[in-house]
Amino acid sequence: MPTKHLAQFNIIKLKDELDSPIIKEFRDFLAPVNLLAEESPGFVWRLKDEGGASATDIETPYEDKLVFVNMSVWEDFESLKEFTYKTVHSYFLKSRKKWSDEIAGQKAVMWYVDPGYVPTVEEAKAKLDLLNEKGSTAEAFSMSELYDESGNRLGK
Repeated sequence: MPTKHLAQFNIIKLKDELDSPIIKEFRDFLAPVNLLAEESPGFVWRLKDEGGASATDIETPYEDKLVFVNMSVWEDFESLKEFTYKTVHSYFLKSRKKWSDEIAGQKAVMWYVDPGYVPTVEEAKAKLDLLNEKGSTAEAFSMSELYDESGNRLGK
């Protein structure tokens, strides 16, 4: 049984402000998709702003105000993978070019945290920066190059 939880952080650069018609579909589904995450098996925690439905008003460490952040904690990778790829969330992954512009490098990172620990956005950005600088390591890794909680590379 895992003794650590899996934190994930991802970013997108929106094509326009959240109130823009271009971003409407993305904006309209934030709350329902976030609720679905919270109701998913293995879900532990997610980043929320004061309104509680999303993280759209969170102050981020990014200078570009069109960079949107998302962060959550899961019991294990399988739970995160199930939510990410086998629910309506997968539609948003496939459709992200409608609402977002390309960002150089990795856009998502994962790492392990102790149960009950709540990561900060600054810590998450540092993990994403580490992934982009060094590639996948036990401290910060991508969905395609996984590590277990003991720091061992999985697969390949």
